[in-house]
Amino acid sequence: MRSFRSRVVMGLGAALILSSPALAQDVRSTATPVPEVLNPNANPLQFPTRSEEVQIKVNEPITLQQAFELARRHNRALQVTELQLRASQSALQAARASENPTVTFQSNLSYSDSAQGEFSVRQQQNSTLTSLANSQNNQNTISAPLTGTLEVSYPLYTSGRTTANIQAAERQVRYNELQYELQAEQLRLDVSTDYYALQQADEQVRISRASVRNAAISLRDAEARERAGVGTRFDVLQSQVQLANAQQTLTSALSQQQIARRQLAQRLSLSQSANITAADAIEVVGLWDLSLENSIVLAFKNRAELEQQLVQREINERQRAAILAALGPQLNVFANYNVYTDFDARPNPGLADGYSVGARLSWSLYDGGVAQAQADQQTRNMEIAEVRFADTRNQVRFQVEQAYYQLQSNFANIQTAALALEQATEALRLARLRFQAGVGTQTDVINAETALTQAESNRLQAIISYNRALASLQRAISNFSTPLGST
Repeated sequence: MRSFRSRVVMGLGAALILSSPALAQDVRSTATPVPEVLNPNANPLQFPTRSEEVQIKVNEPITLQQAFELARRHNRALQVTELQLRASQSALQAARASENPTVTFQSNLSYSDSAQGEFSVRQQQNSTLTSLANSQNNQNTISAPLTGTLEVSYPLYTSGRTTANIQAAERQVRYNELQYELQAEQLRLDVSTDYYALQQADEQVRISRASVRNAAISLRDAEARERAGVGTRFDVLQSQVQLANAQQTLTSALSQQQIARRQLAQRLSLSQSANITAADAIEVVGLWDLSLENSIVLAFKNRAELEQQLVQREINERQRAAILAALGPQLNVFANYNVYTDFDARPNPGLADGYSVGARLSWSLYDGGVAQAQADQQTRNMEIAEVRFADTRNQVRFQVEQAYYQLQSNFANIQTAALALEQATEALRLARLRFQAGVGTQTDVINAETALTQAESNRLQAIISYNRALASLQRAISNFSTPLGST
């Protein structure tokens, strides 16, 4: 299939500033620093309670590259993904620590006065024993022992359970690394889409204002002709309706512009008092010089979603091994040192100590089938990961194909729309001249104004759609731009 670079770009009506996605990244990396006023409050629990705290006080123009940088720093979804990655890294450290020996210390101090001993003393007091013997027996009923044990234990053999748990934790870290990459790539696409939507809204406002101006000129001409006696009231009414419609369209466009600004601000997690505008000109941002087939193959090689499913299968496989290993013999070796004293012992409490060393062997001979059932569950999870891999592979191919075909059609539409815009501009000029000369009608002028507005909107839509398709194709390939989270 012929690549876009082999085509001759004619009549785009906008400058082609880049010629390849790789060059696009190099050029955009020279963007100006992000204004500090846009950075949000460092406290994520900030909760405004006064209207002045959420009042927009700053309206700052930013480039698309600056938007990428703001998203990398402040997007909340990306921050959550990063924290999940760090949590899995901590879980890996915990799994590896299970291979190390453990040291525990246990101490116990208790005080007891035996009811049985007290009863024996009372019985003895009624006998012929001396009071001294009674006193000694009464003292012996009270006990206040203190014990302490220090033990070192080491898992000498676990039938592979510890190793399997560590391997599962390592693969979970890899899975979360891929999730971070996925989130960063998707965020880049979302920011691009929101930025292009803002550009489109800004340009739509400009087109609507131009339409209002054209309608106002037509109304002025119609009123002048009516005063001169060569026009009709019908022409004036038509112009008034056209102007009212144009003003209504402008009002809607202004509303959409504000919504687009706030949508991007929300995506970038900006300061509560800051708003943004698009600083980049609306123009084609690059050309795609790869064939469809090469694009699909690159997507298969680079998409994090595909590797994620393979890693998930490995996680389930290791978890299954750990479950089955729990049924095998578990051997621990230990050594402990213990001390004992009784504070109420008479005549001298004294202190005794001792030690012990040994090994503990445990072996689950029968658990009712619980472990085997859990292992079978992990086997099914492995099969699910395989099916999801195949489904994700098909989705990736479709995403590449969809973006590629959209890129082609919008590329052709840009040239068509640019030519139509030139023709519509000339048609309006001629319609006004004919109306002023008395050989044309006001309806011709209104139709020409409507056609010009539509031609401008079509050209705008073609360029914006092309840029969106290019961003989608870069996302589908996931290797032509540096992930937002990279350092």
